[in-house]
Amino acid sequence: MPPDHTACMTRHVRTVLLVVAILFSVAAVSQYEPGPTPQYNGDKQLKFPENYREWIYLSTGFDMSYNPAMRMGHHMFDSVFVNPEAYKSFLETGTWPDKTMLVLEARAAVSKGSINQSGNYQSTERMAVEVHVRDEKQFPGKWAFFGFDDNAKTSTMIPTSADCYSCHATHGAVDTTFVQFYPTLLPIAKSKGTLSASYVKETAGQR
Repeated sequence: MPPDHTACMTRHVRTVLLVVAILFSVAAVSQYEPGPTPQYNGDKQLKFPENYREWIYLSTGFDMSYNPAMRMGHHMFDSVFVNPEAYKSFLETGTWPDKTMLVLEARAAVSKGSINQSGNYQSTERMAVEVHVRDEKQFPGKWAFFGFDDNAKTSTMIPTSADCYSCHATHGAVDTTFVQFYPTLLPIAKSKGTLSASYVKETAGQR
């Protein structure tokens, strides 16, 4: 084999090996790249999780109300999403890890449009977004609620005196969260034995 051809082949092999090494490095970085976590500004306001609709979808409720006296005057869907890392951890343990973010998105129910003749579908406009965050270093009670209206990019923590805290603490199926309304997660919590005592007592005798 001519010397120049040999040198050319050697350079080619080195190039291939270098490309393979780079690809392995990128794969390793991607594998251990941390998922989305709560982000705050200097005033400890939670930054809006812009890509939450790319997270894991858990469930959608329709016209749900935890207060029998509540009358909204309109129909509404509320859909819940959770950051992927928290979801993976829940599948393994039956409970939520630190840095969990549960996003509830409210949209109006629309009945008239296109070819629809009955029933309801979700409006293109968000009515509100609420984020339930577990961050033990930030909040004494581990969990905190944040509400985002319109196109707000940050939100101040809802005071712990608000009813949402006591309601979730009393009725949440797992770690003050309403896993009872997430059909793919409730069986996991049951199998892992992580259902709260208050929820078990509350639902005793129910099918």
